[in-house]
Amino acid sequence: MADTQYILPNDIGVSSLDCREAFRLLSPTERLYAHHLSRAAWYGGLAVLLQTSPEAPYIYALLSRLFRAQDPDQLRQHALAEGLTEEEYQEKLEQVILGSEAAQQHPEEVRGLWQTCGELMFSLEPRLRHLGLGKEGITTYFSGNCTMEDAKLAQDFLDSQNLSAYNTRLFKEVDGEGKPHYEVRLASVLGSEPSLDPEMTSKLKSYEFRGSPFQVTRGDYAPILQKVVEQLEKAKVYAANSHQGQMGWPYIEEGFTRVPRGLHRGAPRFLDSRQSPSYIGFIESYRDPFGSRGEFEGFVAVVNKAMSAKFERLVASAEQLLKELPWPPAFEKDKFLTPDFTSLDVLTFAGSGIPAGINIPNYDDLRQTEGFKNVSLGNVLAVAYATQREKLTFLEEDDKDLYILWKGPSFDVQVGLHELLGHGSGKLFVQDEKGAFNFDQETVINPETGEQIQSWYRSGETWDSKFSTIASSYEECRAESVGLYLCLHPEVLEIFGFEGADAEDVIYVNWLNMVRAGLLALEFYTPEASNWRQAHMQARFVILRVLLEAGEGLVTITPTTGSDGRPDARVRLDRSKIRSVGKPALERFLRRLQVSKGLSPGWAPANLSRGRVLPCPPEKLGLQAPTNMPDSDVQLLEYEASAAGLIRSFSERFPEDGPELEEILTQLATADARFWKGPSEAPSGQA
Repeated sequence: MADTQYILPNDIGVSSLDCREAFRLLSPTERLYAHHLSRAAWYGGLAVLLQTSPEAPYIYALLSRLFRAQDPDQLRQHALAEGLTEEEYQEKLEQVILGSEAAQQHPEEVRGLWQTCGELMFSLEPRLRHLGLGKEGITTYFSGNCTMEDAKLAQDFLDSQNLSAYNTRLFKEVDGEGKPHYEVRLASVLGSEPSLDPEMTSKLKSYEFRGSPFQVTRGDYAPILQKVVEQLEKAKVYAANSHQGQMGWPYIEEGFTRVPRGLHRGAPRFLDSRQSPSYIGFIESYRDPFGSRGEFEGFVAVVNKAMSAKFERLVASAEQLLKELPWPPAFEKDKFLTPDFTSLDVLTFAGSGIPAGINIPNYDDLRQTEGFKNVSLGNVLAVAYATQREKLTFLEEDDKDLYILWKGPSFDVQVGLHELLGHGSGKLFVQDEKGAFNFDQETVINPETGEQIQSWYRSGETWDSKFSTIASSYEECRAESVGLYLCLHPEVLEIFGFEGADAEDVIYVNWLNMVRAGLLALEFYTPEASNWRQAHMQARFVILRVLLEAGEGLVTITPTTGSDGRPDARVRLDRSKIRSVGKPALERFLRRLQVSKGLSPGWAPANLSRGRVLPCPPEKLGLQAPTNMPDSDVQLLEYEASAAGLIRSFSERFPEDGPELEEILTQLATADARFWKGPSEAPSGQA
């Protein structure tokens, strides 16, 4: 039954993100700086609830209220004393909530929250099971009546006004004559009040675009962003250097207060990942069905010096390694702007997930002209390394021990190449607002056609706006492919300390891990809607398809039946054919990816359809340790790696203002609730 992929077991694993040693190495002043940045990230992370689904803010408010009144152990004991069995405590959520101490203290509020979100929380109605526009799914980046056509129209409007979609949402209302009116709402502390920036103020007005009225407003998530700004102001007091001080100012002034383009265009210029690395704002567009709007994300970390030294050597070799990539020199950036590349241990990562590595900024135009910064998240990778043999799916028995031994080291290599030379490579061909080109039209030849290039990016067009729904997956596919391709280079393996047989094992396990990841990715595919729910997963599945289609026995997948009687599979990679068959296949694929990206047309790299869903184990839940400051001494709060520990870590992130945050979230959600009545119940009224 297809519904099984949406049902998670009660015994999902919980992994702790260990940052004790990293925190111990901070001075008292650095701890204060990190504490306030972490608080800013945690506050901002609450905006993700408003970016996900209509019921998400109410679910958070309900659970927050529940566990403020009783911690998990107290709630369990209370439920058992009320006559529930252990099994019923795990399964009868409504009975647990309505019989709780919170419900006894505030019966109307708790019952009201449950009535608002309880049914939606468990609904398996097809439209509510996955992200999408209109009838295809649910999203709160757009009102429920928005379609893909509305999203495209809005993107064209934003491009015409040189506005980024990253920190916006789109709301559509239909007037009495059936005419749509659009509101583009910018994330900002300020609303309609004037600001010091005349350029910003001039954007906040009504427009007529292709016969449709548009209104640009600001003030989305304002109460949440106000708390972010307050913590950033406090962090500035403890900044150790000019980089840290300057880094906070774009966040406060440009990012959350007034400038429409968002903080992440300015702040990376001041972010020094070798000192006190952090980043905060509307960053990744993975979960926008249209692929242009950024989810709020914030991280604070501490440098891992030993691994950073290896990455510095990789950076030093980058210009030579770029020449090994399979596209002509004209398709590479005119000048390689040497970036930072640092290994970090994460102290705080607020958002919907924690990546293994990061390349910032996400704006390709800034990467082209101002450079970029890379980080590898060491303690996140350490959690990913932890693999139990009996839980290794899809691998042949004779591969499992080697896989466990070399998965960690091979992933270090892959992440390094993916971030530095994957996201950091490749040129975009651009004609600016004055008509000038950043390439020679007469001499640059498209290697796929043998002819002069016929397309490029015009002024106002961006990578995200042109490639839209496939932009994130496409770029992750390109970066992952670069990692696989360059890990074959002896110099790369030597940098990471591998030679001879060890180097060959690292290559084999890196490729094997990618092939296995392509199968694991199927967990994130929705057959009913024929779409993918995660960019990296779609990318890995495409790479698996490329290697399968290379043929000659490079990769084989054998259908089997699992011990539970359900369909299963085994994957085998012929290591003797990685260089002879796999490398040429990736070479052709990578060249096509880069040519298409550089020249702007929306070319789809692979057929993403497939026949069936394979059972995949759910990902572990990540437990992070918040900081607390009962006096002037910052403390790291640690918890056991369990569901109860995870709940406690959330409850203690906001020890003083839990009730206020619950009210803010429910008020913001209620103010916009009319926009998600469903695609057939379009919000009406004068926009």
